[in-house]
Amino acid sequence: MSELTDELAQNHFRVAIFGSARITEDDPVHTLVFNLARLIAGAGMDLVTGGGPGLMNAASEGHFAGRKDTSLHSIGLNIRLPREQAEAAHLDIKKDFEHFSSRLDHFMALSNAFVVTPGGVGTLLELFYTWQLAQVRQIAHIPIILLGEMWLGLIEWIKQWPVEHRLINPEDLDLLYLTRNCDESFTIIEKAYEDYAKGGKDFCRHYRQYKIT
Repeated sequence: MSELTDELAQNHFRVAIFGSARITEDDPVHTLVFNLARLIAGAGMDLVTGGGPGLMNAASEGHFAGRKDTSLHSIGLNIRLPREQAEAAHLDIKKDFEHFSSRLDHFMALSNAFVVTPGGVGTLLELFYTWQLAQVRQIAHIPIILLGEMWLGLIEWIKQWPVEHRLINPEDLDLLYLTRNCDESFTIIEKAYEDYAKGGKDFCRHYRQYKIT
């Protein structure tokens, strides 16, 4: 049995952080993601990332820096690309994928909360895949947190076009949480963790101040 297969069988609370491989350490967003991952580790939660450089590495380094419990895991789900990219540091469990579809399904199977930080096409794919599954309730009661100013324009476009033209329902936006900083994001993650520990399934009624609609 592989490490990842064994991990999937464990009853752990895990937070997935999606984000760009291109953002460097001198960018404020890098520090933002590092600090959020450090809070996640300090609260005893595992981390799931794409296992690459940029914001994925910021998350894995922050998680390592915040650990109080040596049994915590930082999991990297890496995609093999024609141009090889650096691997994130401090990964406890790693798996390489040939196809995005299988990789995305592993993110869904592993994660109890999702944080989407600034990124490009890959990050948008991860966001919309997660949102689609939440919309049709293939995953349920899991917060999808959009962190940072990047998402403001996207949300306005969604309201003006897909919602206005009745291509999606206004309540579909209730599945998303818009936050400005790591403290706001972590507040939502903590509530999801509390509900998870209690076996709760009614997370979506909490923290309306971060709702988009």
